[in-house]
Amino acid sequence: MKKKKIALKDLQSKKKKEETHHHSDSKLKTYLPAIISFVMLVIGILLDQVVEYEFFAGWRKLAWYLIAYIPVGAPVIWQGLKSISKGDFYTEFFLMGIATLGAFYVGEFAEGVAVMLFYTVGELFQHSAVHNAKNNIRALLDVRPNTANVRRDDKYISVHPEEVEVGEKIQVKVGGKIPLDGILLSESARLNTAALTGESLPQSIKKGDQVLSGSINLNGVIEVETTKIFKDSSVARIIELVQNASSRKSKTELFIRKFARIYTPIIVYSALALTFLPYFFVETYVFQDWLYRALIFLVISCPCALVISIPLGYFGGLGAASKNGILFKGASFLDEITKINTLVLDKTGTITKGVFKVQKIVTQEIPEKDFLNYLISLDNKSTHPIAKAIVEYGNLETRYEVEEIHEISGKGLSGKVNNKQVLAGNAKLLKQFNISFPEDIHNVTSSIVVVAIDGLYAGYVTISDELKDGVKETLSKLKKNGLKEIIMLSGDKDSITKEVAKGLNIDWAKGGLLPEDKLKEMEILKKDSSRKVAFVGDGINDAPVLALSDVGIAMGGLGSDVAIETADVVIQTDQPSKIWMGMRIGRSTRKIVWQNIVLAFGVKAIVLILGAFGIATMWEAVFADVGVAFLAILNAIRLQRMEWK
Repeated sequence: MKKKKIALKDLQSKKKKEETHHHSDSKLKTYLPAIISFVMLVIGILLDQVVEYEFFAGWRKLAWYLIAYIPVGAPVIWQGLKSISKGDFYTEFFLMGIATLGAFYVGEFAEGVAVMLFYTVGELFQHSAVHNAKNNIRALLDVRPNTANVRRDDKYISVHPEEVEVGEKIQVKVGGKIPLDGILLSESARLNTAALTGESLPQSIKKGDQVLSGSINLNGVIEVETTKIFKDSSVARIIELVQNASSRKSKTELFIRKFARIYTPIIVYSALALTFLPYFFVETYVFQDWLYRALIFLVISCPCALVISIPLGYFGGLGAASKNGILFKGASFLDEITKINTLVLDKTGTITKGVFKVQKIVTQEIPEKDFLNYLISLDNKSTHPIAKAIVEYGNLETRYEVEEIHEISGKGLSGKVNNKQVLAGNAKLLKQFNISFPEDIHNVTSSIVVVAIDGLYAGYVTISDELKDGVKETLSKLKKNGLKEIIMLSGDKDSITKEVAKGLNIDWAKGGLLPEDKLKEMEILKKDSSRKVAFVGDGINDAPVLALSDVGIAMGGLGSDVAIETADVVIQTDQPSKIWMGMRIGRSTRKIVWQNIVLAFGVKAIVLILGAFGIATMWEAVFADVGVAFLAILNAIRLQRMEWK
């Protein structure tokens, strides 16, 4: 066994060395053409300008610079020809090919090589920056473990997480990653969830609590019962969301790409005009001088700085957000969240912890123990936080048998418990079944679960919840930073909803809403075209409203899968403070993108004017294109370095 382990370790080490070597070879292969061209260009300039070697003239000089040009120029010209063969004439490859070959035509060999070399180096920097941005996102979230220690036939065996079924027991050692979502079977655990939620502080978890795949076990061997298969686990879902986010372009990105398609032919025809029209107006017209100016014009006008730096800015924003436990499902939502002026909040599980405690039990003509047994047996089949609180409170060793259980949306549960028909939910549920109950139930200000057994009112249970940390401060910050209105829509009792809203200085609130009622309220809000509405929720009943809102934000920790799938933004930590952080990241991303647009257009416009008057040379043109692109890249990657606490 030891020999096998050593052999496996050696094999892994060898594989790692081979991968490193392959990566180094690949990098050298990528940069080698630019290195060859650079060395030959420097030698050519030294022979031509410094040493002034007589042999280095005429066809020899041309041949030297052509050989220097080929490593960097041939791939660009080939790309241009491929685009032309597909009917796409006006690309940056076409612009650079015409400009540099034109420089050779007018005898500016060194400048022709230099422009293409610096363009290629700029492209390499750009591709490297985009590649690194994508890798940062993948590395941040790619915490999927490759193995799971699953208990089978009274022993633990190591298998791939994809082979583990729901309900199986897995063991996680100290320092190990939890491979699948599940319920903790051990008494307690300390977990590092930083890769999932962005939270640096370890979480203390107790028996029966939910644990997420990708979390790292910090002390003691723990046992977990799986609740999801591997492809549906939290970490797999997060990775898929973030990797797919870049495919959903922002309006700014789409506009710039469309703009480049219109802009490029205009530049080509302007360059032709700059070459030939002065013949009719300038007495001392020299074709080569005006052609040179037109070539400078072409180099300066290349739109590559815009086309690459803008998506790179959005990559930076997506990476910064995911690093802090906020998942945007596309660059478009980084833009949209900056326009929000109305925030609509659900209550339970969104601004409250969703951790309920039973406060009071009132029964009518039934012993409390029997009342609880009926209620707990029914609630045991529900995943609702209130139902869980009732089940934990009762902690009954034996429970009645339950059949024919049904969830009635926005109202509660019905089922056959111990051969009796039991209803548990709000007052609307009992009204639906025409069951009479005391009117003073409507005056109870706490959350309430009313129970009926075999068509007769049996009593009620009151439940309390508490606000999440920092809710009031977050809502205050949002108001101070441009949010016009904050609204609360809840399925909880209207009296409770309004009481919570008053304590948080929320503009207005409405409770006692069914899912369709929430949807109607959102439709009314959306009729006002001046509103840009974000909705924050966590439950299945919030999914329709999340879909209708301009930006749907789901609480991803306690939230239902349906809410998470429907939302545009997912907050992994369930912290309302991340709403404000998401808006800040969106605003910073948009600011940097527009800085890059202004920088690119501003510098290019200045150098274009100078080039048209014969003041700027090819070297200024190189700066206006490659230099601006490089500055835009440096500006964009700042987003990935910022702290967002």
